[in-house]
Parts: sequence; structure tokens; C-alpha cells
Amino acid sequence: MISSKITGTGTFIPSIKKENTAFVNQHFLNEDGSVFSSDNEVIINKFKAITGIEERRYAKEDYTASDLAFFAAEKAIQDANINPEELDYIILAHNFGDVKKNTIQSDILPSLATRVKHKLGIENPNCVAYDILFGCPGWIQGVIQAQAFIKAGIAKKCLVIGAETLSRVVDKYDRDSMIYSDGAGACIVEKTEEQDSGILSHATQTFAKDEAYFLYFGKSFDKNEDKDVRYIKMYGRKIYEFALTNVPLAMKTALDKSGVSIDEVKKIFIHQANEKMDEAIIKRFFRLYKKTTPEGIMPMSIHNLGNSSVATVPTLLDLVLKGKIENQKVDKGDVIILASVGAGMNINAVVYKY
Repeated sequence: MISSKITGTGTFIPSIKKENTAFVNQHFLNEDGSVFSSDNEVIINKFKAITGIEERRYAKEDYTASDLAFFAAEKAIQDANINPEELDYIILAHNFGDVKKNTIQSDILPSLATRVKHKLGIENPNCVAYDILFGCPGWIQGVIQAQAFIKAGIAKKCLVIGAETLSRVVDKYDRDSMIYSDGAGACIVEKTEEQDSGILSHATQTFAKDEAYFLYFGKSFDKNEDKDVRYIKMYGRKIYEFALTNVPLAMKTALDKSGVSIDEVKKIFIHQANEKMDEAIIKRFFRLYKKTTPEGIMPMSIHNLGNSSVATVPTLLDLVLKGKIENQKVDKGDVIILASVGAGMNINAVVYKY
């Protein structure tokens, strides 16, 4: 039976660190342009209590998302010990393309995946490179697509990357700007005939009737800013409620399809969007099986890395596999779940056995 397994991972964590204290003098405004009644220290303390974020990483000015993607891809290729010329697909998930520092225009011509292939020096024209726009769940969806190509017999090795520079598309007057960060994570997905290992099952959903614009591009909260420039905006409360209702159900669908017992799940790598939200999602997921949440089942990187969208799950996975998160590891034979929610509104989950 043909299956797919992750044979290598890599990540690129930008070097510029921005701690919460750096926002003390930021001029935050309400959506209508009015000034907050609370001072910034109160705002920042409440922000940390909810999201768990203490600091985040930003890319250097001369780096773009495709640069970060390339750096992560190189590490994944090296970790898998493969020849990049053997790659059948390069699938790159992002949301905003290459946005250069202090510019207002996204650049996706050529695609970011093509740019990475170029940077890797791959000559093989049969290595197909394309981008995927799927909100924060984009990297997981890329892994799902790689598996589909492998099961269809048209691929043996795929490179899947998630990369983003959200710091370039935030409104500095919006307190939500403190959530976002930059980064990249990548993996190699290869064909395997090993029984009972690799990707066991998955689930994906798109909710677009009432939920399509929970995340959107909108103008600055400062009415004096250029009205034609748009920034990432969100309805945080609606997203929170949506995620708590729907993500646990999608995870359950994937797990039930796998035939694996909930008691066998050792780790859950969930999109690093908001610590309280992620904790509540996991709690509800286990409650669906009338179980309590096992201690240490949910590794977290959001405290130091913030929310880098498509990069959070592959980055978190790589950090744990490389032993870089304290008291967290994945052993041979462990069952893990990868799960995410984001713009679209899209949800997905993968059940995987190492």
C-alpha cells in the first residue's frame, strides 16, 4: 500500500526580535479612529494574557517571503538527504506574496514556488512549482496535496513550504498587529510502502457562507492614512467562536477516518494563532471523546515566535523534532495530529504516524 511520509523538515526563524515592551509607545486606535481609554501597558498585558505572545520575529529588510522559504527549504532537503533534482513538486503556501519592506504592493510574478526552485538551482523541468493560497492552513493543505500526488502515482518526492512576512501587511494603529510575525517552515514528503506509518488520514473544510470575510484586507484605523492602502484585519471574536466550534470536529473526522484511538495520540501540532484559543480547541477535541486533555500534548511556540500564519505548524514540528522545545519530543511510532484554521474560512487536520 502506497503512503506518504515526512522524511525531512527545516525552518527559518528571522533574527529580528520584537518584544511586547516595544509597543508601549505605539499609537493604537479603535476601528472608528478613536483613542483607547486604557493605556498601552494595560492593552499589552491583556494581549499577552489572551494570546500568550511575549515576543515575535521579523525578517530583515532585504529578505522577502520567498527568501525565508528558500532558507527553510534548504534545511528540509538537507535533513531528508535527497537530491533536489529528484523533486517532483514544490508547493509553497503563503497569503501575501513577496512584500518588500516599506512598499504597498505584493509581488507574486513569478510564483514564490518558482522563485524557490530558481534559488535552489533545480534544472529539472518536470519539477512542478506552484503556490497555494489557503489562509493559515496552507502548509497542511500542501502536505495533503503532496500525498494526493504520491497516491496517484505521479510523484515520489515533494517539497512543501509555508512562508510569510506578516509584519509587512499590518496596520501599526491596530492592536492586532502585535499578533503577527514572519517565518518559514518546510518539509519533504516522500512515497513510502511502510505499513502503518506516514499520513494516515486527513480532513479539510471551507466555510464561506457567513464566514468568508472573518479575515480580510481593510484600511488603517488612522483616518489620516492613505485610504487606498490595505492591511490584514480580522473579526477576532468571530474567529475565536468559529474555531472552537469547528476545528475540534474536523480533527475528530480525521482521527475517526484513521482508525486510530484517541488514546494513541501523543502530540497535537496546532496553528499558533492564540494560546487561549488553541488550549480551548484541544480541550473540546478531547471532550468529544469524553476524555480530559493529556498534559504536554500541545507543544507551543507562539510565546516567542508569534503568529507567522502558514509557517507556524511546520516551524513548530521542526523545532520539536530537532529537540529545540523543552520537554517535547516525538518518538518512532507516535501518532500526531497537525491542525489549522484560517482565512477562507478554512480548516484542516492530518493524522500522522511516525
